[in-house]
Amino acid sequence: MSTPRTGEKQTGATAARRAPRGTRMLAWTGVDCLRLEAARVVLGERGLRATGSLVHAPQEGVPAYSVSYSLVTDDACVAQRLTVRTAAATGEQHVTATRSEEGFWLVDHGQGAARTHFGGALDVDLAFSPLFNALPIRRLGLYRDAARHELPVVFVALPSLEVSRVSQTYRTVSLGEPAVVSISSDSWEVELTVDADGLVLEYPGLARRV
Repeated sequence: MSTPRTGEKQTGATAARRAPRGTRMLAWTGVDCLRLEAARVVLGERGLRATGSLVHAPQEGVPAYSVSYSLVTDDACVAQRLTVRTAAATGEQHVTATRSEEGFWLVDHGQGAARTHFGGALDVDLAFSPLFNALPIRRLGLYRDAARHELPVVFVALPSLEVSRVSQTYRTVSLGEPAVVSISSDSWEVELTVDADGLVLEYPGLARRV
């Protein structure tokens, strides 16, 4: 593509750097089961804010449940606060994870906050949600410049809302529009396709954007 004012030819990386900021409404459908996620995302240069919901149909002994969440990062896309609420026939639950200026995490399930370091994690990940993979991808610019990073991540399980530290490796596979970024852990690896804002288009085996 070329710029409208100068006609200058843009590479994929240059176009991504000049991608407009703004508000987007995104939706993903599950490819492994009946599941739908929708999120309103407000993008900054790297940071973002998001509110979203996820509905999960019954599967393998797990009853149907719904999830709502709100996420705030700073301008560098370091997670600042995540609130998640679940609703099922058996009742409702919620958890809030807040990162302090000192780098500690306060995790509150409604019974008082527990202070944890989580290995200095800067990112949060919500089970089954492709949105949250954008945090390290945007923070580290992996869709613009090729790199590899091993990261501690604060992981929120669904539907239990158990919060734990996991280790994940993010690696650029290819640049362009779309770009491809690999995520791996000890026992698995998957290659995500992401758009010019670093937001997931397809998470093989889990979800694709609609």
